[in-house]
Amino acid sequence: MTAEPSNAVPSPRGRAAALRLAVLLAGAGVVHFVAPQFFDRIVPRFLPGEPRLYTQASGVAELGIAGLLAVPRSQRIGATLAALLFVAVFPANVQMTVDWLRSSRLSPWMKAGAIARLPLQVPLVTEALKARA
Repeated sequence: MTAEPSNAVPSPRGRAAALRLAVLLAGAGVVHFVAPQFFDRIVPRFLPGEPRLYTQASGVAELGIAGLLAVPRSQRIGATLAALLFVAVFPANVQMTVDWLRSSRLSPWMKAGAIARLPLQVPLVTEALKARA
């Protein structure tokens, strides 16, 4: 088994997936800095330090990974990092769901949306793996 060169030409399918993820991650990364309060609130409480640090770090990660995905030569590493990022932020999605379910201020529709959002990490990881091709 030989390692695939890092400068291999991405497949059209993988390139399309990479560009979709690049747009998604770039947008999310910008929002982490424009409206950080939402993200601060969903940082899992078991993490040490200030939530804003995690909000900013994940925003930088999203912007950096978007850049890697946008360039064909770095697409594979960007796709790998995107898959890892989507797994790493899952605890924040769980925290948001727990908080929203406990809230008396949110509608049942908002609570259902929070629950429905959890399995959406699976297609994001799948898309990232597709972008490795």
